[in-house]
Amino acid sequence: MGAKTIAEKALNQGGGIVRLAPAWVPRVFCIPGRRIKLHPDDYWALGSKRGGIDERWFASTTPADNGPLTGKDEGLSPIVVEDNGQVERVLLRDAVAELKGELIGKLWDTCGGWPMFSKFFDNRDALPLHIHHDEAHAARVNAAGKPEAYYFAPQVNNHGGTFPYTFFGFRPGVTKDQVRDVLMKYESGDNRICDISVAYKLKPGTGWCVPPGVLHAPGSLCTYEPQKASDVFAMYQSVASEQVLPQELLWKDCPEEEKGNFDYLVDVIDWEQNTDPLFAQKHFLEPILVGKLEDMQADGYEERWICYGVDEFSAKELTVLPGRTATIRDGGAYGLIVLQGHGKMGVWDIETPSLIRFGQLTYDEFFVSASAAAAGVQITNPSKSDPIVMLKHFGPEANANIPTIGCR
Repeated sequence: MGAKTIAEKALNQGGGIVRLAPAWVPRVFCIPGRRIKLHPDDYWALGSKRGGIDERWFASTTPADNGPLTGKDEGLSPIVVEDNGQVERVLLRDAVAELKGELIGKLWDTCGGWPMFSKFFDNRDALPLHIHHDEAHAARVNAAGKPEAYYFAPQVNNHGGTFPYTFFGFRPGVTKDQVRDVLMKYESGDNRICDISVAYKLKPGTGWCVPPGVLHAPGSLCTYEPQKASDVFAMYQSVASEQVLPQELLWKDCPEEEKGNFDYLVDVIDWEQNTDPLFAQKHFLEPILVGKLEDMQADGYEERWICYGVDEFSAKELTVLPGRTATIRDGGAYGLIVLQGHGKMGVWDIETPSLIRFGQLTYDEFFVSASAAAAGVQITNPSKSDPIVMLKHFGPEANANIPTIGCR
């Protein structure tokens, strides 16, 4: 059966909502934080050479870039269709290509595909200080620039890991010469680039917005991370949490003719944003109610913006109250992950698993077509005590009244 046939079957069977299978991604330079519900025996399911699995990607049509050992379709979200005991799959990427606007609405005309994805990254320690290139620098290696945002969901942060602080940018007074000097020490052991950066304490239930060109070393909270559809990056820190980062990661996504040119690495840095004394004021994200709380509660739910302030994507946290049914309308297609509770969403039973084996199918992740989002998704919570909580990730221009404060 061809990709289009499976995709059409999935969309019709799900009433405009398709079910997604987990997309697990390892990182060789990370140690799993063990908060993304993967079975304890499965964090190294892809073998020690691939590294531990510390990421789960959501609604992804973007392949992971993990070097020459990267697996086929790694990072890509599969749509699952079950019929009479038979399981069929089609990649969300291929379904979008076949169904176009029928699945993602106007984004097919404006973007030519699904332009974002989200993930959990779940590292025991802080990640190395790294950067995502802006459009101009990414274009030199045929990639797209990448803004991203963070939200630290309480449901996946029962512990804070070893270092729940994130470094952003540089402290006042740092010069480009100092940055060049530390980068040139990359092969000499710890280049101590964090000595000239600034760390901020992380708080569950809040987040940050990170534009391209900003150096950042994400802390050890389990992080929900909507982002533009790109996996472009370069590591500027040589040793992190006693792990040595190979020099090829410093020059990752660098044009061949610029490799060895440390001035080019400095040029990738957005100097104005990295040295902005008001960085926290402009980039720290507190949840913001979508509407009047009393009105939403009367209709059985609460909804908050959790990632906002950029043009490329946004995200909401939806809570359906115990014993209530709510119909939620949105202006565009979106992916979602259920973090708490169980119930019914359209034709689907939804639930939050406590433990997931590698390769196991779940009922916690879905993709809602543009037409289904506009018509309204009905969610029923049968529990007497437990709310349904889900995170919803959108592409550009999906909703009106997105807050404009934050990353700019």
